[in-house]
Amino acid sequence: MPFIDLKAQYAALKTSIDARIQRVLDHGQYIMGPEVKELEEKLAAYVGVKHCITVSSGTEALLIALMALDLKPGDEVITTPFTFAATVEVIALLGAVPVYVDIEPDTCNIDARLIRAAITPRTRAIMPVSLYGQVCDIDDIKAAAAGIPVIEDAAQSFGASYKGRKSCGLSTFGATSFFPSKPLGCYGDGGALFTDDDALAQAAREIRVHGQSARYTHTRVGVGGRMDTIQCAVVLAKLERFDWEIEQRLKIGARYQQLLADLPAEFGVQRLAVRDDRDCVWAQFTLQLDNRPEVQRKLSEAGIPTAIHYPKPLHRQPAYARPDLHFPCAEAAAQRVISLPMSADLSEAQQDAVIAALRQALTH
Repeated sequence: MPFIDLKAQYAALKTSIDARIQRVLDHGQYIMGPEVKELEEKLAAYVGVKHCITVSSGTEALLIALMALDLKPGDEVITTPFTFAATVEVIALLGAVPVYVDIEPDTCNIDARLIRAAITPRTRAIMPVSLYGQVCDIDDIKAAAAGIPVIEDAAQSFGASYKGRKSCGLSTFGATSFFPSKPLGCYGDGGALFTDDDALAQAAREIRVHGQSARYTHTRVGVGGRMDTIQCAVVLAKLERFDWEIEQRLKIGARYQQLLADLPAEFGVQRLAVRDDRDCVWAQFTLQLDNRPEVQRKLSEAGIPTAIHYPKPLHRQPAYARPDLHFPCAEAAAQRVISLPMSADLSEAQQDAVIAALRQALTH
């Protein structure tokens, strides 16, 4: 059983994907070809914002957003310690200082109630993460920010809804990833930024092409951050059934939750909470459990692949170590989270096999 079934997805979209790639091969515009603009227009319409800027990765999306906000060395960015390293990596690359606040124990998203106390005169941005496919408490975060720019790291939540609005269209910038395993993925690296701010959009467009406002006119410091035309073509093809895939993810996630609902408390399994005013597109179907190493070993022996997102919070990572800091919820989650197979093409029979193996692992 695959952890994420990209082969089944390709089989369903093969004709469209092949045709889209062939079109790029025929016209030969591999950098900033017509598919780039087409994808940006469709994604902006999907999210409901004025501007979409495609970029070379989700990491580059976060970096360009911070650069567009003119982040300087010594500036502070409030974020979560429980996320992939890219979130804090881009802060460090610009010489800025990550300021962590702990997570909610039931969603694993940043705890918006803790943000206001973390703001100082040096705070220049707040970068929450919409983890596992569920949008964080973005309205509460913006209220706490009181005008400080908010960048939603939505690498895992593209397609999710929050109070009737789409992830990536909820704050100063929304940043997402098209890494192959994401809800909407390409066949390499890719990402996008979303904003309603004309000036920030223009800055991001210039930064992604080495700071050029016109050819060989470099008006700002930039990066080589363009998304390849072929990758844009792949995402355009995948958009054809993306609404269906989101519906499937919602159904499969809900069914997983239901199948886990009757597990006895002594099994030590905690389902991820999904707030009533939003949904979760389950970039990973993640739960928390006791005795994770033993359960993971037994699932592997039963042929069930698993993953851990994430085994060590960022303030405990060697590159970003802060031994003086303690975030009990993030540290506890890092010891208990485990992700089960998840994709839009996961069948009920496969789900049943996963849950049967999990029950077996928990009881023996």
